[in-house]
Amino acid sequence: HITMAAMSEKPLLDLVAGARPNFMKIAPLVRALRADGRLAFRLVHTGQHYDREMNDVFFEELGIPQPDVRLGCGGGSHAEQTAKIMVAYEQLCQQARPAATLVVGDVNSTLACAIVAKKLCIPVAHVEAGLRSGDMSMPEEINRLVTDAISDWFFVTEPAGLAHLKREGKPDSAVFDVGHVMVDNVLYQAEKLKGMDTSGLETDAFKRANPRYAVVTLHRPSNVDGDDNLRRVAGVLNRVAQEVPILFAVHPRTRKNLETAGIALDPRITLVGPQPYMAFLHVWKDAALVLSDSGGLQEETTALGVPCVTMRENTERPITVDEGSNILAGTDPAKVLEACLQVLAGQGKAGRRPLLWDGKAAERIVNILAKNMGSGL
Repeated sequence: HITMAAMSEKPLLDLVAGARPNFMKIAPLVRALRADGRLAFRLVHTGQHYDREMNDVFFEELGIPQPDVRLGCGGGSHAEQTAKIMVAYEQLCQQARPAATLVVGDVNSTLACAIVAKKLCIPVAHVEAGLRSGDMSMPEEINRLVTDAISDWFFVTEPAGLAHLKREGKPDSAVFDVGHVMVDNVLYQAEKLKGMDTSGLETDAFKRANPRYAVVTLHRPSNVDGDDNLRRVAGVLNRVAQEVPILFAVHPRTRKNLETAGIALDPRITLVGPQPYMAFLHVWKDAALVLSDSGGLQEETTALGVPCVTMRENTERPITVDEGSNILAGTDPAKVLEACLQVLAGQGKAGRRPLLWDGKAAERIVNILAKNMGSGL
């Protein structure tokens, strides 16, 4: 879109993504921008996470084009990565200046590109603004706070976000309760899955063999780093496996940690590597239970009404607990196990999909941006 945008009289919006989950949030915005037609856009992949799964098929599945720009800034420490992205994005903006920069979520790319844009006096839109866990040991929390400190437009997914931004002194005129692009994406993909031949997906054989099952994904250091933490997790999983078979999408590092510590998992626990989006959605959307410490999965399970137990002490997504199907169980194995067994016994919470989680968040965001960017900030 760079050449086209340069020739076009339409204002140019940069869409910044750095990691695979970011593209799930950007995809509905790309589709909405194309349908709306008032803005030109440039899809910028910072390369924060190099992922061999992010091939042509990945972008086809999301219904979006390949990125227009790849900054190739993967690897390194938090500081190195953030600095590399800032240098590369500044050069891009100086070559072809956007009318606004849109960042999503809370990864290092979000923070880096927001700072660069703001210092160049380019307005910043933050999608998924206002989320707070209160846990300053999480790098994501720092990224959220800093990004929201300098953003111009705040697109909020849930009431807690509105309250945080109000408390932090953000003007009401810049804060928009629009729903959630992550939900737009999961509804779009779930609909697409209905018409797909799923037999080629890695998770399909497990699903066919087990009419009732649980799905597990754990990646936070408090759960998977260190022998003691892993033994706690293994104890919970082995007990749950006595009730239902488990598909555990396990990171290679966690698998290695399990082997090094000599921790045995029940044979009814099937280990698979990190899954492509559709293969993973195919299996978790029909699970009797999802046990996770992921932020995004708390929301996606709520969107589809799947019972989720979150193994964390806090959540920046309280609506999934207040209204949705998520149970925040903490990290005490006895309490996590109790929550899992309650769900499997049919005593979990039904929950409901929050009001604005209707699949139209991206349309609302694009409409607001087109009006604001058209008139200038």
